Amino acid sequence: MRKLILTALTCSAFFVSNAQTNDNATTGASFGIKGGVNFSNLYTEDIDDNNVLTSFNVGVFVSMPITNFLSIQPEFLYSRKGAELVYDNAFASGTGKFKLNYIEAPILLKVNLTENLNIHAGPYFAYLIDAEVTNESNSGDFDFEENVDNDDFNKFDYGLSAGAGFDFDSIGFGVRYNYGLSTVGKERSFLGTTYTFPDGKNSNLSIYAAYKF
Repeated sequence: MRKLILTALTCSAFFVSNAQTNDNATTGASFGIKGGVNFSNLYTEDIDDNNVLTSFNVGVFVSMPITNFLSIQPEFLYSRKGAELVYDNAFASGTGKFKLNYIEAPILLKVNLTENLNIHAGPYFAYLIDAEVTNESNSGDFDFEENVDNDDFNKFDYGLSAGAGFDFDSIGFGVRYNYGLSTVGKERSFLGTTYTFPDGKNSNLSIYAAYKF
C-alpha cells in the first residue's frame, strides 16, 4: 500500500509538471513536490511533548496567485502521524507506538510578507489509509497491539494548519503546525461502559523542503 501511494505521488508530480508547461504562462501557477519530517502527538485537552513520534510527509502542491502577495495553495500529501507512549507501572513497562498513515489535503491561504518570506494558514482534511500499533514490552507479557486494528480508528480527520516558509526561485523551506479537531479513536463498549481509545486528537509539527518546477 505504501509503495503504491508513493508511486501515485510521483506520477502526480509528473503530470502537474507537464500541465505547468502548457498553462503556467497564462495562469501564473507554480507546481512542485515537497516532503519533510513530522513530529506528531495525540492530545486530549492540553498538548505536551512527552509522547512525540518522529516520522515523515511527502506530496505535491500547486500555488495559485491571487495578487502579487496573496495566493491559494492546495496540497496532496502522504503523512504519518500518531504518538509514542512510554509506560512504566507496577504491571508492565515498555513503549507503544501509534502510527497513523493519512492522505492529507491542506488548503492554504499564503501571504508573502517579503519577496522570500511567507506565512500560510487554512484547513486540512485527511483520510486514514492504514493504522499500525506496535508495542515493545520489557516483560513481553503486555501486547495490547493485538487488541487494536484499523477498525478502531476514525477514517476521517480534519483540523487547522498554520506555518511560515522561505521561498526562492525553485526551492523553499518551512515549518508548519497541524491542530487536529477530530478524535482519532472510535467509541467502544465493554461490560456496559462506553469509552474511546485512543481518546486523543492529532497534533503535528512538520519541517519541510519544497521544489518548484
